[in-house]
Amino acid sequence: MPSKFTRPKLKAIDFFCGGGGMTCGLRQAGIDVLAGVDNNLKCRETYERNNSPAKFIGENITELPLNYFTNHFGVQPWDESLILVGCSPCQYYSIINTDKNKALLSRNLLMDFLGFVRQYMPGYVLVENVPGILTKKDTVWHDFKFAMRKLGYYFDYHILDLSYYGVPQSRKRFSFIASRLDHNVTLPPPDNRQAVLKDFIGEKNGFPTVPAGYRDNSDFNHTVAALSDVTLERLRHTRHDGGSRSDWANIPHLQLKCFVGRDDCFIDTFGRMRWDKPASTITTRFTSVSNGRFAHPDEDRGISLREGATLQTFPKNYVFVTSSMTETAKMIGNAVPPEYARRLGETIKTLENNGTI
Repeated sequence: MPSKFTRPKLKAIDFFCGGGGMTCGLRQAGIDVLAGVDNNLKCRETYERNNSPAKFIGENITELPLNYFTNHFGVQPWDESLILVGCSPCQYYSIINTDKNKALLSRNLLMDFLGFVRQYMPGYVLVENVPGILTKKDTVWHDFKFAMRKLGYYFDYHILDLSYYGVPQSRKRFSFIASRLDHNVTLPPPDNRQAVLKDFIGEKNGFPTVPAGYRDNSDFNHTVAALSDVTLERLRHTRHDGGSRSDWANIPHLQLKCFVGRDDCFIDTFGRMRWDKPASTITTRFTSVSNGRFAHPDEDRGISLREGATLQTFPKNYVFVTSSMTETAKMIGNAVPPEYARRLGETIKTLENNGTI
C-alpha cells in the first residue's frame, strides 16, 4: 500500500463559481482548482484574471454534459484527490425578497450538482448556501442528503456564523462537507472570538478617507456610491460607530414617511457599522446605505467596493473586472468568503494527510 506521501495533489472543480471567492480560498489552501463553472459570462474575466490557471466554463449546469470534465480536463471517476464544490444560487431559499421566477429556477440546482457527484464520485464534496436550504419546508436538501448517504459519503453540516471563521461580518451560512474516504469528516472549528471591523478596514488598514461619490479608477477600486443631499444630512445626524436612523427620527424633513411611528422596524436601514463588531452581512446591495447597516462607522458615506470586498475577505489585490458598481457589488456580495473557503480547503488537506490510499 503506498504511503500517504505519494497521494496525488488535491484538485477541485468549483460549480456556480461567480467571481471566484471559493476558488480563491481553495487556492490559498494550496489546492489546484481546475475550473469554475457559471452561466454568468460577466464573471469570466474576473475569475480567470485572479485565479489562473483555473479555467472559467461559461455554461448552465443543466446543459453541461456529465462527462465534460473527463473530455476536457482528463478527470476520471473515483478520483480520491478530487473535490467537487456546489455553492448554487440561493434565491429560492433566501429570506431576501427576489424575483419569484428567478428564485424558482434556483430551487433544484443542488440536485443538478448531485448529477456530477454521481458521475465522478470524488473524494470530497463541499456545499455552501443560505440557512433556508436546511430550514425551509419546500427544500431539496433532504433528497440531497439521502442521496449522498446512499452513495457512501460521510458528512457534516451546520448553519455557521462566519464571523467566528475569520470573516468580519454577521454572515450565517449553511455549510456541508463530505468525504467517502474518512468517516471522521467535520467542518472547521470556530475561533474563540469574532472577527471585527477595525481589524480589516479604516485608515490603518490602507483605506484613505474619501467622500461619498468618490471614484477610484485604479484596480484597488475604493469607489463609493454618491448620496443625495438629504441622505448626506441624515448621515451627519447619525452617531458615529453604530448610530442608527433613530438619531434623526424627530427631525421631520429627514424622517422617511414609511418609518413614522415605526422606529423599531428595519432599524439597520441608514445605520452605521461598529468598529468593535462584525459588519452586517455583505449583500449584493452593500454600497447603498438605504439597504442595511452599510454606512461607514465615522465617515459620511457608504462603504466602498474595496471595503466590501475586504469584509468578504478577498485579497486587496483581487481585481474585479466589470462595467459598473452594481455588477461589482453583486459579484462581491454573492461570493463565498475566501477566508472561509481556505479553512474548508485546509480541513480537507488535514483529512488527506491523515489517510492513506
